[in-house]
Amino acid sequence: MTSNSSFIHSIVLGSIPSAAVEICTKILAELKANKFGKDDIFAVHLALEEAFTNAVKHGNKMDPNKEVKIEYSVTDEKIDVCISDQGQGFAPDKIADPRYGQNLYKTGGRGLFLIRSYMDTVEFNGRGNCVRMVKFRRKPPDSSNEN
Repeated sequence: MTSNSSFIHSIVLGSIPSAAVEICTKILAELKANKFGKDDIFAVHLALEEAFTNAVKHGNKMDPNKEVKIEYSVTDEKIDVCISDQGQGFAPDKIADPRYGQNLYKTGGRGLFLIRSYMDTVEFNGRGNCVRMVKFRRKPPDSSNEN
């Protein structure tokens, strides 16, 4: 995983599911201040919650003594965020597609699919315990071409 941006904000949170509420609220407010639209804000919100939940549940195995690190930057063009856990990591390409076979009927296993669907870039480090997600702000359609 390569990173071409420098992260402006960094926070370390306890490995409990509710720990991300305050930082998610702050990040979403920054997106709104940078004129991201409702659809983009929804997409980032969903991806942040899914990635944080995966870090706590699957990475840190719900161990409250472990931590999750969030590094991010928001500009008027994009949000770039990395979420790291202290777990063993995983192979993201080995995760089954939730849209096929028996996976279709499982109640879980859709987080990574949703993250990949809603974010423009999703990368993992070699170990698989850090995800980098990027979402570019969509520009409104050019109305000067309308008749």
